[in-house]
Amino acid sequence: MRAIILTLWALAIGPAQYLNAQSFSSSNLPIVLITTDLNPSTGRPLDIPDEPKVPGTMKLISRPDGARNALSDQGNPAFLQYNGRIAIELRGSTSQALPKKPYGFTTLKSDNVSNNNVSLLGMPAENDWILHNLAYDPTFIRDALSYELARETGMYASRTQFCEVVVNGDYKGLYLLMEKIKPDQERVNIQKMTASDQVLPNLSGGYITKADKTTGGDPVAWTMVGAMPVPVTFIHDYPNPEDITPEQHRYIYQQFLALEQTTAANNTSPSGGYPASIDVPSFVDYMLINELIANVDAYQFSTFFHKDRGGKLRAGPVWDCNLTFGNDLFTWGFNRGWANVWQFDNGDNTGPFFWKNLFLSPPFQCRFAQRWKALSAPGQGLGYEAIAQRIDRLSALIAEAIVREKERWQVPGTHANQVGTLKYWLQARTDWMTATLGKVAPCSPTPLPSLVISRIHYNPLATAGFSSDQLEHIEITNTGTGEADVSGFYFRDLGISYQFPAGARLRPGQRVYICSNPAAFENATGLPAFGQFLRNLSNKSQKLSLANPFGDLVDYVEYKDTAPWPTEADGKGAFLRLRDLGSDNALAENWEAFSPVSAARTVQAADAVHVYPNPVTDLLHVESKDGAIQTLIISDLSGALRGVYPVNAPNTRLDVTRFAPGMYLLRTVFADGRVQVGKWAKGR
Repeated sequence: MRAIILTLWALAIGPAQYLNAQSFSSSNLPIVLITTDLNPSTGRPLDIPDEPKVPGTMKLISRPDGARNALSDQGNPAFLQYNGRIAIELRGSTSQALPKKPYGFTTLKSDNVSNNNVSLLGMPAENDWILHNLAYDPTFIRDALSYELARETGMYASRTQFCEVVVNGDYKGLYLLMEKIKPDQERVNIQKMTASDQVLPNLSGGYITKADKTTGGDPVAWTMVGAMPVPVTFIHDYPNPEDITPEQHRYIYQQFLALEQTTAANNTSPSGGYPASIDVPSFVDYMLINELIANVDAYQFSTFFHKDRGGKLRAGPVWDCNLTFGNDLFTWGFNRGWANVWQFDNGDNTGPFFWKNLFLSPPFQCRFAQRWKALSAPGQGLGYEAIAQRIDRLSALIAEAIVREKERWQVPGTHANQVGTLKYWLQARTDWMTATLGKVAPCSPTPLPSLVISRIHYNPLATAGFSSDQLEHIEITNTGTGEADVSGFYFRDLGISYQFPAGARLRPGQRVYICSNPAAFENATGLPAFGQFLRNLSNKSQKLSLANPFGDLVDYVEYKDTAPWPTEADGKGAFLRLRDLGSDNALAENWEAFSPVSAARTVQAADAVHVYPNPVTDLLHVESKDGAIQTLIISDLSGALRGVYPVNAPNTRLDVTRFAPGMYLLRTVFADGRVQVGKWAKGR
C-alpha cells in the first residue's frame, strides 16, 4: 500500500503570508507569555538566537479549576503557574528555518544564574524545557500522541502539554510544552557523572548518546555503518561533548561496538552475547513504537540511547515524532511512511545494521511479536480503537487553538480531513503489523526459576559506622525444588543496577542478599552478602523487576513508603519482609515490617543452639533446639569474617581444622530471620 500523501503546509509559508498579530484574549489551553529583556543598544526586546540563550521573563497562565485562561489573568498570582526568570534560545535544525520558531528555555532564580527547578502544568519539577512548534505536522498531535503511546509500554517519554504562546507581544500560536531529555530521577533516571569518574564501576555510567544530524554544532563522537552510503553519526548528549573525558568516550563507544558485533554474529549467549550487554525489552519497545507510528527518522536521527551505572545499554527515549503516521517531507521528494514497510528496512534512514540484525534474531523477533500481540489486543493501549480515542481527545483539546493557528500562519486545508487521513493510515498500519507479526514463530519455552524478592530494606537506620544508604539490601529466595541457574539475571528497572555473574546458581531454599555495601551489610547483620548493586533504593517508591538475560520477568515488586505498605520500614529500623513465600509479593498486605533488633536475641550458644565439643580441634557440631538453621557465620573477635556456611537444616558439622587456635564468634541465622550469637574455641 502506498503511503497516504499529506499536505506539507509549513514549507509553503512565505515571509509575507503570515499575520503579524491577531486578536487573542483567552484560551481553553494554558497561555505562555515570554518577554525578553531589553537590548541596551536599541531599547527593544532582545531577539532570540540559536545560541546563546538570552534572559527574559515568563508567565504561565493556567487556572487551577480548569476554567478558561485569559491574558487578563497575567496580573493574578492565583492563576500563574510560573512567573519568573528564564533564559531562552531557538532549538532544532530544519524547523528553525520556519517563521514559527521552536524554543528551548531554562527556568532561573532571580539571580539570573541559578537553575530554578519548578513543576510546570503538573510535570515533575525541573529547569530545562522545550516549546515545540509542531513543525511539518498538519494535525499538530503526532508528537504528543507518540509520546503517550511510548509511555503506554512503560518506558519514559517526554511529558507534554499543549499551550498557546505569545513572545514579546506577538501571538505565535499553538505549541507543545515538553520535558527536555536529560538525566533526572523523573526523566532519564541514570546516575549523573563527573570528570573524576574514570574507572569502573563509576566509569560505567550514566550516559545518554544519540544518533543524529550534526547541524547543531556538536562534534561527531563516532560513526557506524548502515545500509545507506552515508554513515550514521553518533553524538555525546550526556556528558556533554565538551565535558566527556577520553576514558568515558572509549567506554561508551565500546558498548556500541559490542552491540554491533554480537548482533552481527547473532550471539544470544547470556554471558557474551547481546542479551548480556543490552536491555532487550527497551530495544523491543523502542522499535515497536517507532514501527507502529512509522517514524521515518527513528533509527538514523534523534535516536537516543542511555546507560545507567552498572546497567545495560538501553534504547530510547522516543523523540522527534512529527514525520510519523504516514507523514513525510513530500515537498522535498521523500515518501517513506508507507503502512506496509518496516522502517529499519525502508531504503533510507535505516540506521546502523544492529537494528535489522536484532529484528532478524529469532529470540528477539519472537519477543517483538509477542509484545505487539499483548499491547495491541482488544482493550489494550496500542490497539487501533484505543489509539483512535486518543486521537479524538487530542484533536478536540486543540480544536479552538487550530482556528487561531490557521489564521496566524495561513495553514491550508481542514484539520478534520488531516486527522481523518491519519486514522485511515493507522488502521492500515495496525492491520499490517498484526498480520505480519502473526506469522512469527512463538518464542521457545523458557523455564523461569521460582525466585521471590522476599526482603527489602530501602531506608535503614544509620549506625555509628555506616550510613543508611550503605545498609540497603534486597533478599532473593529460591522457592523452587531445584537448583536455579541465574547467570545474567538482572534488575530491569532503572534506579539500581545488578546483574548476576555467569555461572551463578541458587540451591533450593537458598536466600541471597544483594547489598549496597557488602561490608556494611555483613557487619550489621552477620549475614553473607551475595552481590553488590550500584546506586541506591528510593526512600519513597521503586519498581524492582527481576528478569532473565532477555528481560523476561521472573518477579516484580513495587514498594511504597505509604499505607497500605508497612510504614515502620521507612527509616524506623525495620525492613520489609514477605510474610509467606508462597503469597503474591506484589500486594502490600502480604508484607510486614520486621525488626531484626527486636527479633534477634544475643545469648550463649547453649540457649537455642548446642555447640560441641568446645574447645574443638576438628569437627564442630552445631544443633538447633529452635527451628531450622539457614546459615552459620564465623568471625574472629575483631569482627573479621572467616567463613560462611549454608545449612538449611536443624543441625550440621563444620570442619574447623584450618582455623588457628583461639576464640571465635559463631552467628547462627535461622530461617525466620533470627540471629543467635555465641562463642567457641579452637584448641591446639
